[in-house]
Amino acid sequence: MVASSEAGAFGFLAAAVMTPAEIASKIAAVRAATSRPFGVNFHMFQPGAAEIVDLIIANRDQVRAVSFGRGPNAAAITRFRNAGILCIPTVGALKHAVKMQALGVDMITVQGGEGGGHTGSVPTTILLPQVLDAVRIPVIAAGGMADGRALAAALAYGAVGIAMGTRFLMTRESPVAEAAKRCYLKADTDDIVLTTKLDGLPHRMLRTRFVDRLAVSGRLSMWMRAFECARDMKYQTGASWPELIRSANAMRTHGAATLPQALLAAAAPMLIRRAVIDGDAETGIMATGLVAGRLADLPTCRDLVDGIIADANTRLAALAGGASVASAA
Repeated sequence: MVASSEAGAFGFLAAAVMTPAEIASKIAAVRAATSRPFGVNFHMFQPGAAEIVDLIIANRDQVRAVSFGRGPNAAAITRFRNAGILCIPTVGALKHAVKMQALGVDMITVQGGEGGGHTGSVPTTILLPQVLDAVRIPVIAAGGMADGRALAAALAYGAVGIAMGTRFLMTRESPVAEAAKRCYLKADTDDIVLTTKLDGLPHRMLRTRFVDRLAVSGRLSMWMRAFECARDMKYQTGASWPELIRSANAMRTHGAATLPQALLAAAAPMLIRRAVIDGDAETGIMATGLVAGRLADLPTCRDLVDGIIADANTRLAALAGGASVASAA
């Protein structure tokens, strides 16, 4: 995250499975490593969320934005905005974008179905213009973004920029385990699957033996996975069982998920951490955008950002220099 920020991007600290104490430590570490502004990504339903909000506001001189996917709290959004911190939720459906605008967020990241992890079914090329036509706040495009062509296209649609997860994950400075990086580099688009077997929600990830076992698992297996993941999340975050159940129930307000599905959805970052950070693809998952299927290098963040900007400028200049759309007679 520091490397991407230093390269000129706006980095986010991924804090979805951290305790408030860990987040405080990580924020301090980022502040010590860069003077650039950055954001924090977390969930309003995770244990200790109220304390996390306080921590972020206490660091508002450098933590300039927050992002979240589920469980937005209107009161927290108001507190962030009063502190001068931008609220930038990620949405995968038009109705959620409209709801976020009504709640008072500053801008929206629109992730099309090509995105990694939990994702919707509508492709970026359809969802992005839908949202741009429906809201009055700035929109950032995500889902399939990886290069200057994507940035130029997003700007042409009317977005203010792009957000990238998988592309930054596949960089030299990324803390992803080397074993996981090799899996990402080796994958093509046929090795990337979208499944609901993990937690009942559409989830895009690399195909592994673990994912293949998910495909044939039944209800008992889901309960067992839910208990195991909830136990790991309890250990990682220090949350109590009642707190975890409340977090899962908060997830259920966004759909008709069963309790084990909601527990797995809330604990999904733990499964990602197992594979991506610990390098254990056998019991974890490697969430990925579909774009990983065409990426075959690990550039530095500086080279990546500079290349994207140069490529986008070249393409935009070419379009502005006389290119026109021929009309059909």
